[in-house]
Parts: sequence; structure tokens; C-alpha cells
Amino acid sequence: MAVKKVKSGGAELFWRREQGWDKLARGEEKKLERYCAEYIGFLSSAKTERLVHDHLLELALKAGFRDLEQVNAEGVKLKPGDQVYRSYGGKTIMLMRVGKKPLSEGLNLVGAHSDCPRLDAKPNPLYQDDDLLLLDTHYYGGIRKYQWVTIPLAIYGVIIKKNGEKVQVAIGDQPQDPVFVITDLLPHLEMEGEKKTLASGIPGEALNVLLGSRAAEDKEDDKEAKEAKDKVKLRVLRLLQERYGIEEEDLFSSELEIVPAGPARELGLDRSMILGYGHDDRVCAYAGARALLDSEAVPQRSQVALVCDKEEIGSYGATGMDSSFLENTVAELFEACGAYCGLNLRRALERSKMLSADVASLHDPGFPSVSSPNNMSRINCGLALTKYTGSRGKSGASDASAEFVAQVRKIFNDKQVHWQSCELGKVDVGGGGTIAHLMARHGMDVIDCGVGLLSMHAPWEVAGKLDTYMAYKGYKAFLESDF
Repeated sequence: MAVKKVKSGGAELFWRREQGWDKLARGEEKKLERYCAEYIGFLSSAKTERLVHDHLLELALKAGFRDLEQVNAEGVKLKPGDQVYRSYGGKTIMLMRVGKKPLSEGLNLVGAHSDCPRLDAKPNPLYQDDDLLLLDTHYYGGIRKYQWVTIPLAIYGVIIKKNGEKVQVAIGDQPQDPVFVITDLLPHLEMEGEKKTLASGIPGEALNVLLGSRAAEDKEDDKEAKEAKDKVKLRVLRLLQERYGIEEEDLFSSELEIVPAGPARELGLDRSMILGYGHDDRVCAYAGARALLDSEAVPQRSQVALVCDKEEIGSYGATGMDSSFLENTVAELFEACGAYCGLNLRRALERSKMLSADVASLHDPGFPSVSSPNNMSRINCGLALTKYTGSRGKSGASDASAEFVAQVRKIFNDKQVHWQSCELGKVDVGGGGTIAHLMARHGMDVIDCGVGLLSMHAPWEVAGKLDTYMAYKGYKAFLESDF
């Protein structure tokens, strides 16, 4: 375990955290490095919740998973070991493997989210100011706005044209692509700005992405260019029409996300960490899905890997966990197993066990004033178990029972999963939450369990490789357990 037990008089009385590198089984470090390399590839390419969904769906289809709704439409009855999925809105996905025990005895769930803090283009986003064309944005999730200026940015998303055609957009991550940026003020003119706090130094309305600066050529035979007031905007609109076949009005029915440009990378001279955009919470989403996909034996209890949307803004909306997606999907699963009734559905949810797979805050020696060192996770000391989140007096928390914590701890110990206990930080200095409380309202046991991060919610976050691998190993052990 990541927590070292110290013997005294033959009894294991004391414990302390320590890194788990020298505790790995023979040959396990190679597995760790291979898994982390695969995760880096995933994180570099799946930069939106839609792309995460599509990547995981592709893995599921290759593994032989079938569409649950299609299974029910065809009247097929599932048996133990059968694998199905349900997708919703192109953003939320649930992978399921049927167990030997009746569904009404409960499921083993690992649930993560795929949305990340970012900038979203506003519905009417393009405007020209002087000779610059800018993209007006609205930030999504809890960001520190000053971190998003002067870094290379990419644009991803979809545009739905008036004829219903879907256009995929991905600009900024290919070698031949341009990148984008939000400008900042030079320090020579920052006398007044330096008096502001970090939070107010860059207001949300100033997060405007620079798209272009060259005006459309004013040719004799180009009446539109000659009469246009915003010639830079006209030139860019023509480029968009040429590349994507869209008009400005089509942007009203688009979802364009502005994210950091560039791939995830190994971090440090010892290559012991990963630097990337979107560890929160794709490091857990990928681990949960891979854990289920790589579990080969027919389980006793049915297994679920859930990857949802909208967690960063409260889990609201049809693709978030404050919706009825989970209940509806489990009801569909009951129908496919030939055992649906309302009471069975309620029993199944109440008797389920869940890991709310979300990231944790690592102790950062650079910011000791907000850290609770004895109760915060440390990098590469293992998977972080967070009994409760919330703020102040545990407001908004889902507080896991001691009995369930003991069950999870035993599973991890038995399977040599390195783990550690965790809190968010010092009492009364902030707080946060996950989807745990939304799942616990069904009566199931839930505990937050994820990878600790440095620089959480920044454009580039830091995760330890050992912690990243232990998330996969721990989720797999949990899914395969019989409670």
C-alpha cells in the first residue's frame, strides 16, 4: 500500500505515506509505463467530452459491446457475461457487463466525468475591433482566468448547419494548423492593473480569442469586400465557408470549445509525472472504462463504467448526473435481462456500490497555507480515497460510511493497490464536490476515489504516473469484487 505500516512489538500500529515505486510487483512497472503511454495518447486526442465519448465508444465496440437500446428493440435477452453500452447525447456513455447475480442485488459502479474547465464560444461569437477579429467566449467551470492568456489555444467542436449536417471542427493541434491566443497587457502599461487581485486582473469578458488580422482584398470586381465594414471578419468568414461550408448564422447552432493546444507529455527528468490538459477528470474516466473493458471473467455482480458530462457546472442538464440517465439506463438493462419492475430497479440502485471516480488535490509545498499535510494526498503515493468533500462544515458532502470505507480498503489491500486517504485542504479555506451526492441519493454506498493532481483546473495539470496506473488497477479490483 502507499501507506506504510510500522510494526511495534509485533503489531502494526503506526502508518505513514510513502511513494509506491519500490513496492510494485516484479514486471509491474512495465505495465504501468505501457498504460500511461496509452493514456497520454488518449488525453492528447480526446480534448472535449464528445471526443472522449467517441473514443470510449470505439473501444467498447472493438471489445464486442452492443447497443442496449438496440438489444431491447430486437427483443434479445441478456445473460451473464454479456456486454452492452448506452450512449446519450454524444457526451455521456455507460458501459455494462451482466453478472451472475440478479441485478436487484446491486451493481458495482465506477463513475467519472469527461467535461473539463475551458472556454466556450458565445452563440454570436465573431466580432471585429479595429483590425483584429476576435472570438467572444464564456468560460466553463471553475477557472483562474489569468491562466488562459498568452498560451497557444485550439478550437474543437461541432457546427450544425441549417440542413442538419454536422460539421466537425478541430484546429490547433496538427503540425500544419494555426493556433489561437488571448492577448495580455505589456508590463510597461500595467501600473493600474498590478493593483488588482489575481481574480479581477483578467475579467471574464476579456477572454476573447484572437482569430485574424488580415482584411479581405478590396478588388474592383468584389462588391461585397468593397462595401464591407468589417473586412477582417469577411475574410475569415470566407475561409470558414471554404473549409467547412458554413455561414455566420450556422454558429448559432454550434458547440465550439477553446482548449490548450498541444499534446500531453511526460513530466520531469525522471519521467515520473504526466503534464496534460483535462486530467480532471479524464484520468479517472479512461481508467474506469479501461478497467471494465479489461475485466475478462464473468463477474458475480454486474459491472458499470459510467462517464458523464456537466460535472464542472453542477451536473445539470440532460447529459449530467442530476438527470435521470442512470435510472433510465438501469431500467433498460433490467428490461434486457427480462426482470424489469419498478421495485427491482429501486432495489438494484440502493444495493449498488460505487466509486465516484474524480480527482483529488495533492499537497503542494508551494502553497502550504491552504494545505492540511497530514490529510492530503501526495504524488505517486497511490489512489486517493476521499471520505467526504463539501465545504466549511462538510456542506454539500456525501460522507461515506466507515463500513464502506473498510470494504474498499480491504479490496485494495487484497489486490496490492497502492492507496492513500485524502481531504481537499484546510478547513474553511474553500471546498468542492463531485457526483457522489447525486448517486448516493439512490441509497447506494459511494466514496470519492481518484488521482491526486497538482495545478487542478489549470490549462495544464500534473498527475503522477503511479497514481494514474493505480486508478486503473483499483477500479478493476473494485468492479470484479463480490459484496
